[in-house]
Amino acid sequence: MTTPPGRRERKKAATRQKIADTALRLFFERGYDAVGIRDVAAEADVAVTTLFSHFASKEALVFEQDEDFELRLTRAVTDRAPDAPLIPALRQEIHALVRHCAADSANPLWRMIEASPALLKYEESMRLRHAESLASAMAADPGLGLTTTAARTIGRFVIDAYSLAREAADPDAAVDEVFRMIEAAWAVAGTRGTVTS
Repeated sequence: MTTPPGRRERKKAATRQKIADTALRLFFERGYDAVGIRDVAAEADVAVTTLFSHFASKEALVFEQDEDFELRLTRAVTDRAPDAPLIPALRQEIHALVRHCAADSANPLWRMIEASPALLKYEESMRLRHAESLASAMAADPGLGLTTTAARTIGRFVIDAYSLAREAADPDAAVDEVFRMIEAAWAVAGTRGTVTS
């Protein structure tokens, strides 16, 4: 059973959310390039040092759920039952992430990202980091029997499934299509984990 967060953790989470919400509002109102870190800190009524204690860069303000997404993917590996098949768990997480990011409400955000070379570069590095975290979790699971190379390959395929599906006309169908290929790669990798749904 997880312990509910204490007052300090709740306050920290609220500050982080306030900074992120303020940043996005300013980016949408003025344009990403026209807003500086000091503008966000002043509008959120926090010190610049406080902002940087929550977000490592201006780009990170746009991807404020980055760590949560990464954690969800690795937990699909680490929190499943010992004999539970991995690929369906990953497919379920990618479906959830794609639905979140392909929702109509996310369109302005993705338009802003696609218009900014800095944000596109950050998103690419973020995807690679997520793939490596997922690969590390898979490689560390002795029940899966994956080599490091196989784990890294599957990890990248899973993250690419998210990116490709988010841009597709039918995101859900795209996730399922890509995961059929991932299942084939999984079988070729010679894993001890099964693919069954």
